[in-house]
Amino acid sequence: MKHLFKAELNWTSQQNQNKLSERFYSKTHQIKIEGKPVLDVSAAKAFKGDPSLYNPEDLLLSSLVSCHMMSYLYVCSQNGIEVLEYSDNAEATLEVSPNGSGRFVEVRLFPKVKISDPDQIELALNLHFKANQLCFIANSCSFPVLHNASCEVI
Repeated sequence: MKHLFKAELNWTSQQNQNKLSERFYSKTHQIKIEGKPVLDVSAAKAFKGDPSLYNPEDLLLSSLVSCHMMSYLYVCSQNGIEVLEYSDNAEATLEVSPNGSGRFVEVRLFPKVKISDPDQIELALNLHFKANQLCFIANSCSFPVLHNASCEVI
């Protein structure tokens, strides 16, 4: 089974750029996905972007952490685990080469899960591996996605 996702990107040159900055284009642009609010995007501050806007690196990491959580909730529901809270403070390491190319070399997820049954803590922790196997985004990445999960009962 295949699903098709579409995104429209629109960028316009900044009219007020002077001759000194001609070789540096504005990185700010818009992404439109039908039926959803427009997303204003720029490059990361390190790459001369607008630091107040999301950048592709933010969005890749956000996609990964969100997909992992949804996959995790799915496998928990399949295993009868009642998840009460889920949070994460994920980190991604981007390596830039001397020629200007770059790639993510690692993502670390730090999911903190709160469940209702103390007898299920070990299973709840182990299910992060299964969630990673199911995560569409993680399966599309060429870098390791590591998990430093914690679980407690409330």
